[in-house]
Amino acid sequence: MNTNTSPVLQLTGICKRFAGIVALNQVSLTVRAGEVMALIGENGAGKSTLVKTLTGIYQPDEGSITLGGERLAFATAQDAMQAGITAVHQETVMFDELTVAENIYVGRQPCRGGRVDWKRIEAEAEKLFERLEVALPVRARVKDLSVAQRHFVEIARALSQDARVVILDEPTASLSQREIQELYRIIRQLRDAGTAVIFISHKFDEIFAVADSYTVLRDGQFIADGALADITEPELVSLMVGRSVKEAYPKAAVTPGDVVLEVSAFSHPTEFDNVSFKLRQGEILGFYGLVGAGRSEVMQALFGLTPGANGKVVIHGKEVRITSPASAIAHGIAYVPEDRQHQGAHLTLPILHNITLPILSRVGFFLRGHRAQENKIARHYAEQLELKAAHLTQNVSELSGGNQQKVVLGKWLATDPKVIILDEPTKGIDIGSKAAVHRFISELVAKGLSVILVSSELPEVMGLADRIVVMHQGRIENVYARGEATAEVIVAAASGSELPQEECA
Repeated sequence: MNTNTSPVLQLTGICKRFAGIVALNQVSLTVRAGEVMALIGENGAGKSTLVKTLTGIYQPDEGSITLGGERLAFATAQDAMQAGITAVHQETVMFDELTVAENIYVGRQPCRGGRVDWKRIEAEAEKLFERLEVALPVRARVKDLSVAQRHFVEIARALSQDARVVILDEPTASLSQREIQELYRIIRQLRDAGTAVIFISHKFDEIFAVADSYTVLRDGQFIADGALADITEPELVSLMVGRSVKEAYPKAAVTPGDVVLEVSAFSHPTEFDNVSFKLRQGEILGFYGLVGAGRSEVMQALFGLTPGANGKVVIHGKEVRITSPASAIAHGIAYVPEDRQHQGAHLTLPILHNITLPILSRVGFFLRGHRAQENKIARHYAEQLELKAAHLTQNVSELSGGNQQKVVLGKWLATDPKVIILDEPTKGIDIGSKAAVHRFISELVAKGLSVILVSSELPEVMGLADRIVVMHQGRIENVYARGEATAEVIVAAASGSELPQEECA
């Protein structure tokens, strides 16, 4: 962190209101050249609104933005980009059918003799990736790239515009550990070249690994800032949530009952092989594995989303055949997918319609239905999950990522399932919202619901699960009872290796 340089970017007294709702209230922020600043806050703290204000999507109602000592006002996103501020979002927005090089220079292609100079575009793109030390063919179609590669294209596009400030918004959410380390290297490279980086993440290990300083927002207000070297994780958590989260993984003392679900020799030609497990009433069964282990694929097939799976599925002692999500729901199985935006929620519909969508037969079709009952059901789950929203008629697209996830949870819980599959239920959610979801999961199993918890976060699995199923390359590698194995043993099993026996004790 270079504290001797003048600030590249300064925000002073930024306010933003929407229909009487104060989203940002007197927010100030400073970023210097050659610094990685972590922007920290719970979902709904105002981070997304601040980023949109910085990048010209929103215009502040009050306050000032100063870039390189010059006070600026951005009427459009293009204005912010031309001034040198660019953002790389978790959900990348690019033209899938265009090449890597075309995406980098789209809208500003260099011309020669009245025609687009394609050779120059490709040559310049290759220089950018050489600078980033990333091997990526510039003629590849973006639709064929991995999530990590798409992020690298966005970063290359920022470099091509001589960006002075690069905002990375949850960039590691869908990356493997190797890809995360590669992104860290690129961030450090940007910092060392004098670029100011704003890094947004809910994961404290990432923040402490890559950032130099921090700024904390809470409820749309500036709370604190400083050097990361001068603060601890518990202190940051307290600043974020306004209270100490003493128990991130509340686990109710529950004695699992009879077997509710039994899966035997469950296989798919390309995704997984010979998967067998049992789930008891009131039990949380964790599924852990590295990227590509096949955990989500097993759950999608079990819910009837993926055809071609074979095996035996027994629910409450009766063998069943699940061919579609409708039949899974009929048998008492609910599935909360990892991809909430494309699979979990109807973003353009209000909260209450989303929550009651799977149970239309009970509440009727929207206006022809029982509006009072629909409101009652939606309000119940909104309160249980501590949903932060202006009102239940607010569209889901207007909510933060964490609150969108809560709507999806409420939607499936409204079906009154016997088994609920939670696939990465806290992905992209801040620590305060995670604690609320964890507490709710614990309350559900205490009432007799059975939960399958698929998570890439090992502390979450170890903290909540009664048993942990570890998968590797489409097969079950091992099953551990709660407290039976250390984190090192579980990670070793997930990677297909074994630790010496003394380390397993």
